[in-house]
Amino acid sequence: QVQLVESGGDLVQPGGSLRLSCAASGTIFSINDMGWFRRAPGKERELVATITRLGSTNYADSVKGRFAISRDNAKNTVYLQMNSLKPEDTAAYYCNAVVTLATTQISVFWGQGTQVTVSS
Repeated sequence: QVQLVESGGDLVQPGGSLRLSCAASGTIFSINDMGWFRRAPGKERELVATITRLGSTNYADSVKGRFAISRDNAKNTVYLQMNSLKPEDTAAYYCNAVVTLATTQISVFWGQGTQVTVSS
């Protein structure tokens, strides 16, 4: 059983910063790509940022220059540093991981989400 647990969501004023963390645990051979997604009120889930095992990153246009994704492979953890937060960043944020469970088994796992609210 593999679990992803997010933390770090909070209520923050516009222009503020937060750092989200997502730690994977369980029977894991290795973790390949990891990412962050979000679901805002009235909208579908959208991709925020992804990072490969070797550190190559991709970002949604709406967060480029403000957010930074990183990972610590030794801790099976992915982070999302969020700066210059805007009200439109308000959403439930979910982490995602592509996990190698065995030599012939690769699965995708999702966390339960952490709420980020940007408001004055």
